[in-house]
Amino acid sequence: MAAKLQVALDFINMHRAMKAAKEAAEGGADILEAGTPLIKAEGLDSVRRLRAEFPKHTIVADLKTMDAGRIEMEAAAKAGAHVAIVMGAASMSTIAECIEAGRNYGIEVGVDLLGIEDFEAVARKAEEMGVHHVGIHIPIDDQMLGLDPLEKIRRLRKAVSIPIAAAGGIHSESAADVVAAGADIIIVGGAITKAVDGRKATSDIKEAIARGVRIRTDLFKRIGPEELRGTFLKVSTPNISDAMHRHPCLDMLRPIFDGTRMAGPAVTVRAFPGDWAKPVEAIEVAGEGDVLVIEAKGRGPALWGELATESALNRKIAGIVIDGAIRDVPEIRAHRFPAYARIISSEAGEPKGFGEINVPVTCSGQRIVPGDWIVGDDNGVIVVPKAKAVEIANRAMGVLELENRLRGEIRAASTLSEVMELLRREKK
Repeated sequence: MAAKLQVALDFINMHRAMKAAKEAAEGGADILEAGTPLIKAEGLDSVRRLRAEFPKHTIVADLKTMDAGRIEMEAAAKAGAHVAIVMGAASMSTIAECIEAGRNYGIEVGVDLLGIEDFEAVARKAEEMGVHHVGIHIPIDDQMLGLDPLEKIRRLRKAVSIPIAAAGGIHSESAADVVAAGADIIIVGGAITKAVDGRKATSDIKEAIARGVRIRTDLFKRIGPEELRGTFLKVSTPNISDAMHRHPCLDMLRPIFDGTRMAGPAVTVRAFPGDWAKPVEAIEVAGEGDVLVIEAKGRGPALWGELATESALNRKIAGIVIDGAIRDVPEIRAHRFPAYARIISSEAGEPKGFGEINVPVTCSGQRIVPGDWIVGDDNGVIVVPKAKAVEIANRAMGVLELENRLRGEIRAASTLSEVMELLRREKK
């Protein structure tokens, strides 16, 4: 059969979900899914609304059932769902109850194989029991690590003959590859529901599926280590802060000119205030694209100026962060060399040579080790631990994508409070 496009409406606001569903339907989506967050937030009324508004579409209730299979399948069927989802990690008796209830109430049952090590064995058993389809699902937290579903789909295609659903960061550049790997139902979430124009995003993915082509997109893709710099330069430090659970920028360190953008791994320097020997020597240690991070007790005199900047430019260093003082600011600005400092001072210190290079340092109370990613813009400079850099870059892109969508909804004659239903959802 031709592969179908299913749109996962993973919202907690019904009105936002319905707007995205309308755009997806206009773009050619075959299946509309009441996502688990939507069902948890709005209940099975979300399924009823979708069935009423889109009577020609297949409606999926992503219940993620783990227990009480008969009750949940009956409730989903009576709400108007054509398909409901049980977890493959549920007991086989629960899966069996879901299938029996599905036959009784006229609803098809899919099995989500999320988190199962031997997913082929569970899928084969589910096929024998009579499920409609099985699904490979790369959870969002794994997507942030750069994982995709392709290899698991290929393995699963060899194991079963029933339809396979696939979810996990799919977009217009990857949808055709997912079909080629063996998937029959392509489940897309953010690439449509976060798109500024959901109708066009849906249409592009439908075309990619139908023609087996890749349609370029700048968003919704999850990156690996080789793409860190470009991604960090695309997002803002507020995006990164949100991705890190509101982690702060380095306090009181400000760029010396507006329009600063900087991203690179840290080469660290521990120096005494005004002792510019180790900072200057570190220029020769740093490589192209690195950022020098200097701990200097948050005090002057200056240990960086125009001549050090000239040297850094020759080495193609990406920028400098000084928890201390800087000078020759007009000349550094003229070079457009990204520089952050706590203090601007005309007074320079002396090159005494105390300190160390590429050791853990502390700036503005935050510990920084060599290789941590340093990202700066007009909002400030933020530190991303190197072990989590890929994950945080992907999460920050997710924040950016969501903000792009929200911006469009606000501009359509609304406010942020109304779009997010803040009053309704305030903590009681």
